[in-house]
Amino acid sequence: MAAAAGLAGALVLTGCSDDGGSGEDSATPAPTPSATATAGSGGAGGSGASASPAGALEGSWLTTAGGRAVALMVTGEQAALFATGGTVCSGTARKDAGTHTIRLKCADGNEDRANGTVDSVGASSLKVTWEGAPGTETYTKAEGGKLPSGLPATGLGS
Repeated sequence: MAAAAGLAGALVLTGCSDDGGSGEDSATPAPTPSATATAGSGGAGGSGASASPAGALEGSWLTTAGGRAVALMVTGEQAALFATGGTVCSGTARKDAGTHTIRLKCADGNEDRANGTVDSVGASSLKVTWEGAPGTETYTKAEGGKLPSGLPATGLGS
């Protein structure tokens, strides 16, 4: 129960981390990527080779894996992942050549979720295939900082 409460608290904090794109990162409570590409440029014009923001991936997404809660948050091109047990990752989420990709760097050096490709995204479900051990994971969208219904919360690890 404490893990679920902590995860809900993280969602509430990340839900109000972006006030509209001023380009100032000092107000965001989530870890910021070590190398953020074109954070304040907007990005819709320019050459065909540039990446665009993740768009449909925007929001907070939750799943469970190995008895642990996993939260993936996307705001613009920034992405963060938190898992019970202390995993904290940050990076980018972009649409390159028609494919959504997620690139993360974890503080503990774990690379299981370093590179992911979005298989599908809908109003309430996100399916990501990670190059690492988790393989394919299906996330449920969290609305208003609340845990989605149907997410198993019993026995979530420390």
